[in-house]
Amino acid sequence: MKFLILGAGPCGLGAAYHLNKLGHTDWQIFERNDYVGGLSTSFLDGNGFTWDVGGHVLFSHYEYFDKAVTDALGEDYYEHQRESWVRILQRWVPYPFQNNVRYLPDDALQECVSGLRELQGSPDSAANFREWMDTVFGRGIVKCFMEPYNRKVWGVPLESMSKSWIAERVSVVDLTRIERNIAEECDDLSWGPNSVFRFPKHGGTGAIYEGIAKPLHEKIHLQHEMTEIDLDRKLVTFSNDRIERYDILINTSPLDLLVSKCRKIPESLVDVSGDLVHNSGLIAGLGFEGTRDDSKCWMYFPESNAPFYRVTNFHNYSRFNVPEGNTDRYFSLMCESTYSSHKPEDKTRIIEDSLQGLVASGLIVAEQMERIAGRYLIDIPYSYPVPTLGRDKALAAIQPYMESKLIFSRGRFGAWKYEVGNMDHSFMQGVEVVDRLLNGTEESTLSGAVG
Repeated sequence: MKFLILGAGPCGLGAAYHLNKLGHTDWQIFERNDYVGGLSTSFLDGNGFTWDVGGHVLFSHYEYFDKAVTDALGEDYYEHQRESWVRILQRWVPYPFQNNVRYLPDDALQECVSGLRELQGSPDSAANFREWMDTVFGRGIVKCFMEPYNRKVWGVPLESMSKSWIAERVSVVDLTRIERNIAEECDDLSWGPNSVFRFPKHGGTGAIYEGIAKPLHEKIHLQHEMTEIDLDRKLVTFSNDRIERYDILINTSPLDLLVSKCRKIPESLVDVSGDLVHNSGLIAGLGFEGTRDDSKCWMYFPESNAPFYRVTNFHNYSRFNVPEGNTDRYFSLMCESTYSSHKPEDKTRIIEDSLQGLVASGLIVAEQMERIAGRYLIDIPYSYPVPTLGRDKALAAIQPYMESKLIFSRGRFGAWKYEVGNMDHSFMQGVEVVDRLLNGTEESTLSGAVG
């Protein structure tokens, strides 16, 4: 079988890596960009700062992925203990917020605890994500953190989102534990799968995928953007007029775009693909002269005094993320904002707005704005696949039809499942679809059986 893979991000490289391991030689990857890694690539700006496409951290549910990363990086990585915080009401609250509300001013603290004690309804009966929040966290935590933060992140009405994606993505509530933390003045920091994470010493997160791609480079074709797929003849046409035949097509490009590029596809699938909703992102990379003594990894910002929902102390991940590897002279802050039709952002002002937000949030003082050593903007047209109420129905129509045509759409946007869209999930979706096609095994990640 001749495999054609669209996209050299984590999923496409996972499929290629596994085909290579199995000794299957008849495959090729076609990537529209001039680099590998997809949303997990990294960029070096003209001032010597390295930037990721968002706040990636490397943790894994899979030994197979761990082995691939080890092959790619060797010992060239740092290991960090996660330290994440929420900036709210002019103070820092350790993450997860709901377990550490003792840090709040007394009136906000009492509102959060009262909301938990007065919980009504069942999460199982909630019709959407917004209702689910009310039944799990109560009015105080929803008002203070959950609603404004999630509105910032997703950029869509929360009532339009399903609750089915939650899984390990959101720490739920244990009232007894919270009241004990308050009474004993105890920090509660250990929740989550990424409490310890690795990060490459050199080249940002993209170094992982450059390393994975290196032994496969002869079969990876960059600057090949897919423009049309002939489902009947099994032909892919690219923007440079190249045409390739396939027996099996593994697609990792956004599923709605895949549908739009297929010839003679049923109109009903084109219509239902409109229920696949995504948001977009802006990464404002801001490098400064000076030192920053702050052990935090990343920070969440639910309030309206800043456009970003998350900021990463990116110099803390690797000293080589700043010029000359000199964190005594430079530091870097990576600010992530969302935009959508429901939440517009002025791209021409986002750098300046992010700087003002850093001051308003207490991350820098006004004088440091005069010591900026680098500004870098990354625009992400497809940032998060939003788990809307109509998503699963759309996937139930599109994916079986595509597979009947021997097109298998996987990865963060190929599968359109945010809940299994981390780097390790995406890589393993590529591995597992190859195993399914060659060996008949189950795709446990896509089905939600892993992480």
